[in-house]
Amino acid sequence: MPMSAESTGTLTRSTAEATRAVVDAFLAARVAGDTARLVGLFADEVDWLLADNPTVPWIRPRSTAAECAAQFTELMEHTVPEEARVSVDAFLVDGADAVLTGHVRGTVRATGKTFEGPFALRLTVEDGRITRHHLYENSLSIAEACSPTNPEA
Repeated sequence: MPMSAESTGTLTRSTAEATRAVVDAFLAARVAGDTARLVGLFADEVDWLLADNPTVPWIRPRSTAAECAAQFTELMEHTVPEEARVSVDAFLVDGADAVLTGHVRGTVRATGKTFEGPFALRLTVEDGRITRHHLYENSLSIAEACSPTNPEA
C-alpha cells in the first residue's frame, strides 16, 4: 500500500527527530567523557571515516562500537582537555543523516603545539544507533601539532 505525502512527511519528521535525539545524546556523552554511553550509541559495526594519519595517535581506522567510543579516550590522553575548544556552527538533520559543522582547537600534550581548523561531521542513525561516523577536519594542522619540533630547523 503506497504511503500518502502526509504519512511520508510524518515518517521523515519522526526519523529526523529520532536522529536528532541520538546525536544530542552522542554530543552530551562526548562532553561528559562517558565512554560507556558512547559504546551504547554506536552500532556494532560502524562505517568510520577519518583520514588515516600515522603521525596522530588517536586517528586510526575503527569499525566496532568499542573502537569508535575509545577514540574520545585516546584523544583526551594525547591532548590537554582544559585547552580543547569545539564550536558547532550548524546542526542539520535530514531523515537518518545529521551533519554538524564547526571549528575545533586543541593542544597536543607531548609537543605543547596547538591545532585548529574547521570540521564537518556526518552521522547516520539507524535503529537508534550511529552506523556512520565520517569526520572531515584540518588533518595537516593536527599532524603538525603532533610532530616534535626539529631543533636543527
